[in-house]
Formats: sequence, C-alpha cells, structure tokens
Amino acid sequence: MNGARSKKKILVTVRTYPVPAQRGVEVSCTAGIDSEGQWVRLYPVPYRTLDEDRQFVKYQWIEVEVFKTRNDSRPESYTPNLFSISLGEKLSTTSNWYDRRELINPLVRPSLCVIQKERDDNQFPTLGIFKPGSIDELVIEEAAPNWTDEQLAKLNQALSLFDKKPETQLEKLPFSFKYKFRCIHPTCRGHFLSCTDWEMGQSYRKWRREYGAKWEAKFRQKYEKEMIERFDTHFFVGNIHQYPNAWIVVGIFYPLLEPMKRLL
Repeated sequence: MNGARSKKKILVTVRTYPVPAQRGVEVSCTAGIDSEGQWVRLYPVPYRTLDEDRQFVKYQWIEVEVFKTRNDSRPESYTPNLFSISLGEKLSTTSNWYDRRELINPLVRPSLCVIQKERDDNQFPTLGIFKPGSIDELVIEEAAPNWTDEQLAKLNQALSLFDKKPETQLEKLPFSFKYKFRCIHPTCRGHFLSCTDWEMGQSYRKWRREYGAKWEAKFRQKYEKEMIERFDTHFFVGNIHQYPNAWIVVGIFYPLLEPMKRLL
C-alpha cells in the first residue's frame, strides 16, 4: 500500500456482486459516505473472506484505516486495511428510510447527465446518486454461464497464510441486468447502464432456487415494475477505472414513493 494512512468512519451504501480478482480471489466494489458527507470508494474488498466480525451490511457504519493509492486517480478511491474494520450502527428502514435519506439527500444530483458533465469538467465526482426522470425498462441479457479458464485460475489461486479462502466457489451469474432510463432534462438522449448491485445478484440466485424457470417474473416484479411504480427509485452510479467515460449502476436506493408523488 502506498500513500498516507488515515481512519475513516463510513456509512456503506453500495456493494457490488463479486468478481474474480488477481489478488484476494474475488472482490466487490464497496462505496459509501464518510462522516464528513463525502463519497468514499473502498477497493478491493474480498467480502466473503472477511472474518464474521468484520462483515458489514449495507447502511451500516464502519470504521476502517484507509490508504490513498497511486494506481487509481479517482479522488474517492481508497484501499482499506481489512484487518482494521470495526462495525458500528445499522440504519434501519423505519419511517420510510428516514435516517438513510437524511444522509443521502445532500448528495443527490439532478441527473446522470449532470454528474457526467461535472466529472468531465473537473475529473470529479466519479461516484454519485440521482433520481431518473423515467425508467423505461429492465433489460435481462444472457451472459456466459461459466467462468473462463483465466477467471477460474483467479478463483482457485493459492493464498498466503494470512488470507482466508471462501468456503464455496463464487457463483457465476448467467445473466446481466441493465436499465434503460432518461434524465429529467429534455436534451437527455437516454442511458443504458449495467447494474452490478449485490442485492440484485442475490435476488436472482434466491428466486431461481425458489421459483425455477419462473424466477424472471418475480425478479421483474421488484426490479422493474415496483422500481417504476412503487418506489422512489434512485441509482447509485460510478465510473470504471480503466474506462472513465463509462458508467454503471452500482446500487439502488428505493424508499417507498410518498403518497402525493404517486398521484403526480
């Protein structure tokens, strides 16, 4: 690790479905809001290898020692000292996610178009949250059903004595999930972004076991119909380190729509 170390208190708001990694077997992109109200990206986080007393959940405060590394110029990106993680308070969904909204609302931007322009102008931010003007559809596309030989080699690599390997091999998702949506601005040409949210991946795995070939109906009920009609849906987004002009949905924020908003 390079750079000065510091201690941060972070509310975790984003965790993506894991992918095979060169180091650490598998990693998730994890992000949140620090105690000063600023975005923080933590990478790598090999979540399934963490000891149980360090396995945080979304919308839980954690304290962790971090390092600003040289190989990622994005200002929000830090490398965590995984052994320093300590778990704190979990923010509940009571009062329609009130505690969560209090912390997230100051960071909400008008649109993805605005976030992209700010990043193009200032190289910042590379993380953000916004409410789509409209969600047109959830697109489910078939993906490779199995890991490649290169990916399997990463998942099966030998670890040091200080690392713990997951008890089960990471499951490959045979589908990719993407949202088509438009921003509120009339000049928006529309967006088509992949969604790598951990919760979405876990929902697919759970409902495929419970409903078999009928999993898609249950999946679309929540992540398409209800995201459009029932929830006050916001997207957490981040850009890709190697492709800074490419953005993905890394998480979904979805308190219920307030009654008056349903009538609009």
